[in-house]
Amino acid sequence: MGSDSDLPGEGGFYAPAPSDTPTYVELGTITVDGETFAVRRSEDDGSNHYDWISGPNAGYGFSISRGSEPRTNEQHSVAIHGFLAEIDPATGYL
Repeated sequence: MGSDSDLPGEGGFYAPAPSDTPTYVELGTITVDGETFAVRRSEDDGSNHYDWISGPNAGYGFSISRGSEPRTNEQHSVAIHGFLAEIDPATGYL
């Protein structure tokens, strides 16, 4: 492999993809307050990720960092309800 100076273009550098790409367990979907979220848990750090699939903004959602134990459906519902309570109805964003 060549050095950074061997790369074409201005100021470019070689950065390999990280080998520790996170892996997720898909936990399914949950509907709270009429809105549907896809829920997944990181196998790496236990964080939970909520993708707002019925929301007005594609790819929008939120995450809850770390957790030693898997969250219950009630805990997921409470987190989602809190997120939705903070959404600006005019924009669909926090």
